[in-house]
Amino acid sequence: MRLIIATLLALSIISCNKDTNTYKLEGEAVGFPEGAKIYVYGLENKQPKAIDTLTVTEGKFSASYPKTEGATLNFLRFDDINGSVLYFPENEDMVATIYADSLQASRIKGGKQNESYGNFVDRMIVFNNQKQESMNRFREARQNNDTAAITKLQSENLNLVGEETEYKKQYLKDNNNSLFSIMLISEMVNKKEITPQEASQYIENLNDKIKSSELTEDLKASLEALKKAEVGSPAPDFSAPTPSGEMMSLKDAMGKYTIIDFWASWCKPCRLENPNVVKVYNKYHDKGLNIISVSLDKAEQKDRWIQAIKDDNMDWYHVSNLQFWQDPIAQQYSVRSIPATFLLDENGVIIDKDLRGEALEAKMATLFEE
Repeated sequence: MRLIIATLLALSIISCNKDTNTYKLEGEAVGFPEGAKIYVYGLENKQPKAIDTLTVTEGKFSASYPKTEGATLNFLRFDDINGSVLYFPENEDMVATIYADSLQASRIKGGKQNESYGNFVDRMIVFNNQKQESMNRFREARQNNDTAAITKLQSENLNLVGEETEYKKQYLKDNNNSLFSIMLISEMVNKKEITPQEASQYIENLNDKIKSSELTEDLKASLEALKKAEVGSPAPDFSAPTPSGEMMSLKDAMGKYTIIDFWASWCKPCRLENPNVVKVYNKYHDKGLNIISVSLDKAEQKDRWIQAIKDDNMDWYHVSNLQFWQDPIAQQYSVRSIPATFLLDENGVIIDKDLRGEALEAKMATLFEE
């Protein structure tokens, strides 16, 4: 009996001494010099915020942090190494292995979110390796003018891209308790792998903890903006200064069909596409095609903007707030890359997006029944 009491007393002392209000982050820093610094960051008001600085001692590091409510993400940064290592605190102890020569191979384990995120990264590495191998074989086939091999590789690559997209969709279905799912939904929308409507459905399937996070609220707001500029939606109206300083609205520029063209004088792909747009405009303007171009040039680039209009023979409507990526019209239309185009019918409804080159000319021919 005395032995049992002594054992229970010892266990109670151990239990009392253990701090249940904190979790540990510890691990190995492979290839890091003695005394190297590891910086722990979180997010606050959508911006990175330094939380802690850890020191590598004999190839190891460790720290303890208070447990918190809600879903959060953290990441590690390092001196003289580009990139970061993402992880998700879940109030559980975590073990990290960080490689100085390969942040991609670095992992932080502990908690379901980190496990599922690690599995996702591993699968993406496999996909990327397969795509790189396919690209190498495609280049070789092109050098050898092997038409059959080129056609086969193009088909294989399309299948591979489709397989990757399906894997991502399945990941979202299987991991509705992961904050990384929000990041993945955002990435897939940006890459046009899913529509804003599909993204909203994935968000609805998230558990309440993830659904109430700041990242989710931000994404929902972005999706609402995207839906306003989707095919089938009325094009949001806008007004901005012309090169001469007068205000012009979208309504002022409307024709039977209207193209809203987002570009900039500094954008090489835009400048390369401009001759195709000029060709289409010259062919169909008299039949009712109008174009209004919205430039994402900066204030100090106004002269370059005006000169580019002349140099590229862009003889149509032009406006710009000269605010670069902060342009309110670009934000209104959720434009994240240029060139970007929106095709409107006579009622101002978006009927197509991002048509370029032959696709743009083919669409115009269809609309004007040639």
